[in-house]
Amino acid sequence: MYPDFSKNAEEKPEPTKAEVKGSIPDWLQGTLLRNGPGIFSVGDTSYNHWFDGMAIMHSFTFKDGEVTHRSRFLRGDTYKANMAENRIVVSEMGTMAYPDPSKNFIFKAITFLNHTVPDFTDNGASNFIKYGNDYYATSETNYILKIDPVTLETQEKVDYMKYLPVNLACSHPHYDKEGNAYNIGTSIAEKGKTKYTLFKVPAASEKDKDNNAPALKNVKVVCTVPCRSLLTPSYYHSFGMTDNYFIFIEQPFKLDILKMATAYMRGVSWASCLKFCPEENTLIHLIDRKTGKVVETKYSTGAMVVYHHVNAFEDDGHVVFDVIAYDDTSLYEMFYLSKLKEIRGHDESYSKPTYRRFVLPIHSNKGIAVGEDLVRLKNTTATAVKEKEGKLICQPEVFCEGLELPRINYNVNGQRQRFVYGNCVKESALAKEISKFNTETKEMVYWNQENCWPSEPIFIPKPAGEAEDDGVVLSSVINSNPGQSDFILILDGSTFKEVARANLSTALHKDMHGFFIPQGS
Repeated sequence: MYPDFSKNAEEKPEPTKAEVKGSIPDWLQGTLLRNGPGIFSVGDTSYNHWFDGMAIMHSFTFKDGEVTHRSRFLRGDTYKANMAENRIVVSEMGTMAYPDPSKNFIFKAITFLNHTVPDFTDNGASNFIKYGNDYYATSETNYILKIDPVTLETQEKVDYMKYLPVNLACSHPHYDKEGNAYNIGTSIAEKGKTKYTLFKVPAASEKDKDNNAPALKNVKVVCTVPCRSLLTPSYYHSFGMTDNYFIFIEQPFKLDILKMATAYMRGVSWASCLKFCPEENTLIHLIDRKTGKVVETKYSTGAMVVYHHVNAFEDDGHVVFDVIAYDDTSLYEMFYLSKLKEIRGHDESYSKPTYRRFVLPIHSNKGIAVGEDLVRLKNTTATAVKEKEGKLICQPEVFCEGLELPRINYNVNGQRQRFVYGNCVKESALAKEISKFNTETKEMVYWNQENCWPSEPIFIPKPAGEAEDDGVVLSSVINSNPGQSDFILILDGSTFKEVARANLSTALHKDMHGFFIPQGS
């Protein structure tokens, strides 16, 4: 019983109460937001790729043991333009949109010229970001859309380019204990250079509370990292952060800017301008948070494709970081809607991700022989071998395979963590179960149910919890058993056993990422 992933969603903006079975802990008070594609066809036109669908946002509010659900489409310029024309008129990564055949030649010529410098979509269907006191729906373009986290109404469109020169920006920022947000974007050919820009959006101050200006007005550039090639910057979806360092992976999975500029004329999608160069290595940039400078030692590893960092921490003169990595780019191919209809279970062309731990020695490698491993930690098999002065080649320790959408107790972000929660994607990119992985014992425990499709699991720590896994795990679950409803699953973070579920009267949809807002924040 596979769900139809290309079926258009219906929004339910009025709050509806769910039917709770079991007992939701009384300390769980707040709202879980989830975001993902929800509209796949408009009029007679359809998107090619699942990631391209227009965003639908869901909210699940937990209060005094009850759950209230609502959903709403993200109403940006993309949504408004497509709906006004009753056809897809704004291009997405995997779907290039063309003028209506009935439009005149002049209109077509102007559209043609406009597309040589792509103005990207504002369809923020990937995640939510908190900047200051504001919440934004985001994808990976320079546009983010401010939303009301209670009503899910779309409030205003914000362009990163007005505040700093980034044409693309990451949809997985980091937050420190003070509430400052850190993110990274790509500046393409700005003043003749292509670079990655790490920036900080300060936490809201008292004087910002009554003021409606976007938090981005206070943005500060932390540092820039030059791109190894002017017109082919690396694709990336996340980065790592410890107390003293940022970790940025420049992988040989690249955007070809010249190809993107001519994609519209050539009648191909921007996704076809992504290229993977398996013969090239992956560069690992370690950035000192205090100085804003890239550490002098050059770290590299073999070609890999990383979407999600798990966590990073420091240990006795080393920076340790965990990622979910692939050997190729087949994951993106899996999500073409034609392919999703075909898969129906095991997919022969699917390359499984592996959970990899890298260890970067920060201590000097002067006077150490070429070919020697500089990793001094006893509890890992990861290596960092000296290739020449100031240059180390890193090999990871592989923990397990088939885990994706990793989440941790974010209270221990940047410090050594033990537990990781994620989707199991051993047979295909479509998860039928979620799991809890113990990085020390390498044990994994699972939750699954026949014909159920759980989302990325999100760990919510118990406010006065002592242990790292003292809390609950929330996942929204599509239930394709006939006559049964979709539900929000609440698992005990420690035992990974179900403590409650909230059955919904409306349908859920496969989504991307979620964000939990504790009550009162």
